[in-house]
Amino acid sequence: MRLDWQCAPVDAVRGTVRVPGDKSISHRAIMLGALAEGTTEVSGFLEGEDCLATMRAFQAMGVEIVHHGAGRVTIHGAGLHGLRAPAAPLDVGNSGTSMRLLAGVLAGQPFDAVLVGDASLMKRPMRRVTEPLALMGAEIVTSDVGTAPLVIHGRPLHGMDYTLPVASAQLKSALLLAGLFAEGTTRITETGVSRDHSERMLRGFGVSVEKDGATLAIRGGQRLSACEVVVPGDVSSAAFFIVAALIAREGALLLENVGMNPTRAAVVEILRAMGGDIEILHAREAGGEPVADLRVRPSQLHGIAIDEALVPIAIDEFPILFIAAACAEGETRATALHELRVKESDRLATMEAGLRALGVDCVAGADSMTIRGKAGTAFTGGTVESHGDHRIAMSFATAALRAAAPIVVRDCANVATSFPSFQALAQGVGMVVGDA
Repeated sequence: MRLDWQCAPVDAVRGTVRVPGDKSISHRAIMLGALAEGTTEVSGFLEGEDCLATMRAFQAMGVEIVHHGAGRVTIHGAGLHGLRAPAAPLDVGNSGTSMRLLAGVLAGQPFDAVLVGDASLMKRPMRRVTEPLALMGAEIVTSDVGTAPLVIHGRPLHGMDYTLPVASAQLKSALLLAGLFAEGTTRITETGVSRDHSERMLRGFGVSVEKDGATLAIRGGQRLSACEVVVPGDVSSAAFFIVAALIAREGALLLENVGMNPTRAAVVEILRAMGGDIEILHAREAGGEPVADLRVRPSQLHGIAIDEALVPIAIDEFPILFIAAACAEGETRATALHELRVKESDRLATMEAGLRALGVDCVAGADSMTIRGKAGTAFTGGTVESHGDHRIAMSFATAALRAAAPIVVRDCANVATSFPSFQALAQGVGMVVGDA
């Protein structure tokens, strides 16, 4: 079903927001709970389509999972070797995380399985995961161009030493999960910082993951023990409201219980470097993950050159960072953005087209973006295409705060994959995000 939004300028946003649970952690809670022995209780689970797709995949492999609603899930683990062959292809919808991490789980099973997704996911590259898994003995067949369907012929795996060619939490996690089923030890060396939720949560389930410098080591055959998982608020979801509060002309927002894992929260560091008034309150730990409350106030932002070292750990937040850059005085430039080309849409091309349609001076290179922003009214009104990309849709809805006239955002239905309550929360703090 096609859904368009009409978003209008307003002067102020104010109130308190609690964003849904972290998507990355929610995926991993289901996966590790399913492979554990005993009953795992999850709270704060993100009830978006992506995470529900992971849940359905494990249910299709015989795992008893009870979804109580309101972020609560009970997982009766099947144990490391308790999964059963699915009766049909596992459809993970729009979720690249589900497909890539499941490839690691399924590669070492004693059965065959097929992974498929929606039209967007079936175009996304998968060899970046299937080829390293093949070095462990996996047999995974892709399309001729390296995309899904993934036909996985489960077979015994062996450990290996592998250096990641790029910083990628999805590839690292797929190899760590495959390492659980492999004979011997799998060692993974990182070439840059990527989110570390998998390592943290594996340890929470009793698995030894040793770290020596940039190298992680996991021994095959380790048992997982059920535990309680508390999922913090998703900083990627919070980013839309952080930017909304920064670019609004007045008001303030308090964002509660936001995950502040240092391998995820670079968006806060970048926005502070641009002059954003973001106060970190009540820093604490929940379920092994750092969390805090954030108080955000309107700010006069200025353009910066974004530190390339921060790019991999803020990659999902760049669409909304581009909106902030358009509202900042002067030039903002980011490089090493090649990963944006292979997300739910080509996010560099889609954001460049949308920004230009709204009167923003910007240029996208092969892996870069340069935006010359301006204070005051940063955007004209108009119509932009999200190309079914949830983060693009929410970014341009936020841009309407500083527009001269309403903005229509096309094709917003996929927001349900990651942030189903975005529209209601946005309206609750004063934004105008209505169905067109």
